[in-house]
Amino acid sequence: MKFQLAINLERMDDTLDMRDVARHTLEMVQMADEGGFTIAWAAEHHALEMTIAPNPFSILTWWAENTDRIRLGTAVAVAAYWHPIKLAGEAAFFDLISGGRLEFGIGSGAYQREFDRMHPGLKQSDAWRHMQEMLPAVQALWQGDYEHNGQFWSFPKATSVPKPLQKEVPIWVAARAPMTYDYAVKNGCNIQSWPLTRGMDEAETYMARMAEAMANNPGKKRPTMAMMRHTALYDRKEDWMVPVRAAQRQLSQFENLFKNMGDVENGFPRSIPFDQLGNRAEYDPEMLKRNLMFGTPDEVIAKLKQYEAIGVDEFIYYASLGLGHEEQKRSMELFCKEVIPAFR
Repeated sequence: MKFQLAINLERMDDTLDMRDVARHTLEMVQMADEGGFTIAWAAEHHALEMTIAPNPFSILTWWAENTDRIRLGTAVAVAAYWHPIKLAGEAAFFDLISGGRLEFGIGSGAYQREFDRMHPGLKQSDAWRHMQEMLPAVQALWQGDYEHNGQFWSFPKATSVPKPLQKEVPIWVAARAPMTYDYAVKNGCNIQSWPLTRGMDEAETYMARMAEAMANNPGKKRPTMAMMRHTALYDRKEDWMVPVRAAQRQLSQFENLFKNMGDVENGFPRSIPFDQLGNRAEYDPEMLKRNLMFGTPDEVIAKLKQYEAIGVDEFIYYASLGLGHEEQKRSMELFCKEVIPAFR
């Protein structure tokens, strides 16, 4: 098993100085680079303090200038917020200046609140159509002159300037629904999956969906399957409530955004009280401790072995859960020193 890092610049409230947030995020990526992670991912989100990522390529350029080996990717560029020529050119330019380190993740987008501001009138549930039109257009522009007449974009003959340094840029899609697994297999895309706070049965469901997609598309190459979990390691077993409390706080804001339930003030989503949630059982402390990648190094190794056993190729260490900066760094240190060597 290999390991990837997903990390955001994040603030749960305005007590954190943005300069400290930026410094911390870069240091985490540098630790991952030195510790043996294969990829670091930057998101795209708008007008939200819990995920500060207005342009993933700007973030990746910053990381590239301050790292040596780790590959760098978008997780994900939201198709509906871009024009194909601009997205192709931005991605290719980053690949050029990073020495061919781009991993290109593209997706539909997460929150209706963002669509209401970035693409008014578009329902989040319909945005997959933009992604499926965008990706082949970007790939064609990377090859040379290409004219596009589609449902969402039309433009005369054009090309990406510059072209990617890599002959074949690895493509990733975020997949939960069966049709997205089928699309990924058909189109040679690797897969990022996220079981949220649900148990191993959800991870097994995703593996079954990929197996079904492979069976329905004989002869296609098997995608790399990466699975993401909130991750926090600690030295003492009795410290388990520290990341659980942080996750509960962050997830209560995530529920607001995911279900478009409440207000956002100056970029900070209002926390939704758990007693107002129909799915509040998904945030039970014991359940979070069990399902998320929380634990001492030995406990985390044992959990990761379960993912390895069901066929997960790469694990995505999701570092952003509102945990304190020192706790995040200690967690990364333990993961690099004690967990990664167990899988070499």
